[in-house]
Amino acid sequence: MENNGFKASFRGLDLYYDDFKALEGIELDIRSCHITAMIGPSGCGKSSALRCLNRMNDLIEGARVEGTIIMDGSDIYEKNYNVVELRKRVGMVFQKPNPFPKSIYDNVAYGPRLFGIKDRATLDGIVEESLRGAALWEEVKEKLKSSALALSGGQQQRLCIARVLAVQPEVILLDEPCSALDPIATQRIEDLLSELKEAYTIVIVTHNMQQAARLSDYTAFFMIEEQGEPGRIIEYDDTNTIFTNPGDERTERYITGRFG
Repeated sequence: MENNGFKASFRGLDLYYDDFKALEGIELDIRSCHITAMIGPSGCGKSSALRCLNRMNDLIEGARVEGTIIMDGSDIYEKNYNVVELRKRVGMVFQKPNPFPKSIYDNVAYGPRLFGIKDRATLDGIVEESLRGAALWEEVKEKLKSSALALSGGQQQRLCIARVLAVQPEVILLDEPCSALDPIATQRIEDLLSELKEAYTIVIVTHNMQQAARLSDYTAFFMIEEQGEPGRIIEYDDTNTIFTNPGDERTERYITGRFG
């Protein structure tokens, strides 16, 4: 896949859950074919901000957004924006691997079938390409009809990445994708993401400072200044600057473990 020039921009975004303001004034540019990390203490709105990018918050009763997110020149929160198409373009991998209780093959083929692809040869090609893209093909090519639930945790998470790749997204969102994995499986996921950024725009929420420093090109630090206040971005810069020469004392305190 060629670099698709994809970029997303948060502009003055506020997120509410009923009367509770979860995020305020979010200004953030997501650069094409780079990895952007969202870091910060628990409860500061990182995952909520991530879910704004594919409008997953729409599924939560009482959630509403003010402000805009611009993708390819369009506001994804416009009234008539095609949310189904958005979620095809912006895939998501969750904290806990969540393969469907189906075969490995049927997990990967699920999305393409949903979007109308029925030809078996075409599906075979998509499944193989997606599993190769997720660095899983060699491990599972002889057992595609086996249950996905029989895979190890790390394999299941790579299968979930393959399931996202199968619908050819432009962006991959990952919410703490390695928190349930051992260090070896974590390393494989990180290596995979480093390869995938050649073709995909990647946004990852992580509590692991070392992971953010190793993996990401840009980092946004979120925090809540006082209990009950909304989450805000305190600092956003290239990752090297955030971790070696942050411009805000609160960022430095967080990344050096002095709070949060």
